[in-house]
Amino acid sequence: MIAADTITPLRALGGTFALLLLVWTVVRFRRRDISRASFLILGVLSVAITVMAVAPSLFGPLFRAFNFQKGNQRQLIAALLFAVFVLFALNYRTTSELDNNRVSIRQLIEALTMQTFDWSAADTLLPGDRVVIVMPAHDEADNIGAVLAEMPPEIEGLPAVTLVVDDASEDDTSVIAHKEGALVARLPIRRGQGMALRVGYEIGLKLGGVVICSLDADGQHVPAELPLVVGPVLRGEADMVVGSRKLGAYEKEGHVRHAGVFILSGLVSLLHGQRLTDVSSGFRATSAETMRRLNLQHDQYSSEVLVEALRHKAHITEVPITVRARMSGVSKKPSSLKYGWRFTKVIFETWLR
Repeated sequence: MIAADTITPLRALGGTFALLLLVWTVVRFRRRDISRASFLILGVLSVAITVMAVAPSLFGPLFRAFNFQKGNQRQLIAALLFAVFVLFALNYRTTSELDNNRVSIRQLIEALTMQTFDWSAADTLLPGDRVVIVMPAHDEADNIGAVLAEMPPEIEGLPAVTLVVDDASEDDTSVIAHKEGALVARLPIRRGQGMALRVGYEIGLKLGGVVICSLDADGQHVPAELPLVVGPVLRGEADMVVGSRKLGAYEKEGHVRHAGVFILSGLVSLLHGQRLTDVSSGFRATSAETMRRLNLQHDQYSSEVLVEALRHKAHITEVPITVRARMSGVSKKPSSLKYGWRFTKVIFETWLR
């Protein structure tokens, strides 16, 4: 180990960093930007780094306890090894706090949405089994009226109830949905299609839906094809039915996006050992029993529903559907590459549970 009176550039840099970290920690704590626990942790680290830079020999007993003797930079390697352990511990602490915060925010938004939902409107529904169609929407005022006008009043002999979940739209999406006779739930802040669907599924189950469906609010899906998707679930032939554009017909939105559908479907098929052709389809139907078993966590992408059902060994089948170009406006999805990357993350995170 280098003698305490020999200040090398590395030790000078470390000491300077430690002092700046200490000052930054004190300032942020006085402003109440960090907790007392974070202040103590960062303070101890700053002091330890400072001592290491000024008088490294004070750490001699610690190095000897772990049999790191002087020479060949062994004690420097030991210091780096200890630093890695500390970084892992801090990263774990930060990740745990972030996870807890995400769960708290998710639960708060879901609770607020459920609380503000007009449950009195549900009292007008006829008693008995029903099919609930959940339609997530964000700024779809120009399209949602026409889509709702196409919704069938019943599916396979059961009354159909349409529930629009407004993802904090800035236009008249909710107003138009109300006028068209749909039930409407509204998220207080925008969180994504996954959150909108999760809230819609929960409300749909409370409304007594024996089958919970979902389709897009932009006019890409054809409501008249709902019996094709719902029928196998009602007949007990499947736990979940996915409408596949690959098996049916579709208007292309771009070569990259459709190549992505093929690649992502292949990835999910490989991971779960079941061939699927359109895992990104938002047109699906799920039995209430299966829906209650699913542990849904992601806010952005609805594909989690399908992958989670596969993880639970649900019986899933696909049927051919027609996918049209959106009626008007622009897609709310990010660029194809960003969408594909985030979609892939959801697939693996759900598979690894």
